[in-house]
Amino acid sequence: MVVLQLRFLLVAFLTSVMGAAQYMMQDAALMNYIDRRFLSLEKRLEKCNQDILDYVEEFRDFSKMVLSRLAGLNNHKAEVKSEVENLLTRIERAQRDIDYFGSVTDSNTCTEVHEDLVKQQLFEEAEEKKKLKLMLNASCDHMLAGIKSLKVVKKTGDKHGSWMKDPGKKHTKIYLLNGSVNNVIFEFANIMTFMESNHTLKARRVTLPVPWEGTGHIIYQGFLFYHRYGSLNEIIKFNIHKRNITDQMLLPGAGRIPAYQLSPSTKIDLAVDEQGLWAIHAEPETGGNIVITKINHITMAVEHTWDTSCNSKDAEAAFMACNTLYVVYNLPSGGTSRIQCVYDVLDAVNTYEIPVFHFPKRQGSHSTIHYNPKEKQLFAWGDGSQIIYKLHTKQKV
Repeated sequence: MVVLQLRFLLVAFLTSVMGAAQYMMQDAALMNYIDRRFLSLEKRLEKCNQDILDYVEEFRDFSKMVLSRLAGLNNHKAEVKSEVENLLTRIERAQRDIDYFGSVTDSNTCTEVHEDLVKQQLFEEAEEKKKLKLMLNASCDHMLAGIKSLKVVKKTGDKHGSWMKDPGKKHTKIYLLNGSVNNVIFEFANIMTFMESNHTLKARRVTLPVPWEGTGHIIYQGFLFYHRYGSLNEIIKFNIHKRNITDQMLLPGAGRIPAYQLSPSTKIDLAVDEQGLWAIHAEPETGGNIVITKINHITMAVEHTWDTSCNSKDAEAAFMACNTLYVVYNLPSGGTSRIQCVYDVLDAVNTYEIPVFHFPKRQGSHSTIHYNPKEKQLFAWGDGSQIIYKLHTKQKV
């Protein structure tokens, strides 16, 4: 009897234990299922977070692309505006040529009108020359007769560069602009300070907000005039003392080809003579011939433009002196520089009788040549050397 009771109790105990174990196994399976669901949810959240980061990065790239396109559109807008202005100028010139050729065409039925047109044309040309003489000081009556001597002041900087004085100021400061693309001007108190070995230590550094392109910049009346880097034909007027841009302009027709074939980095060469500021460049429409433009340095407006007969092929530099353009030529490999094309805007010089002028005692090439009307000298940069050429002049005939 006792044995039966013990068996009954043992069966009941085992049944209870097995039931508890079964419940524990069910709970473990449930926990395992919940754990797997949480892991799956975490993975989905992680993927969602990564997708959001990818979308944000794509949006940033898209924003940069849009801003870059907008900047490009602004540049294209300036170029299109320049091209339109150039086209208008060309149309005006073409219209004048058409009117002129129409006036000189023989006509048997309108002989009197033909003569009237010729007289009108001659009258207009005479009036144009009078205006030009009034605009340009006609008393500037000297011309280049030779290059007397040269002095190598210093050898510093890159192969390409520019150095000068300000002919519109009484001070003796020297300015050095190194390289064909840069944005730092070195200003020296005088030429003796510039000639010292550690010249940069005693120089005042002036940093431009936008860099220059080429070596055709010029300093006049306390302002630096230069071709803005990356632009087709934008000229910047920078106040050296206040260190800010005061004005800018677009030069019609310029910037598409180099001003001189042997100085390809210079698309616009700015110059100063007794009459003020000039721009020298070449245009495809003129067959590569050089074009000169008189610019009002105060208003930054074009006053007049001349198409010259001087070609930019094998030219390395040029300068203006007393209303006259002098173009310097050389060999592509470098040699003796020579002036062999001269153009006077007032036709006061018989350019066909001018001999070829050779630069003395030097073999090489010039990156830039600037005329200083105050000292009647040329400030040149030749293969990293800063050179002064003294000139011999005579009266125009």
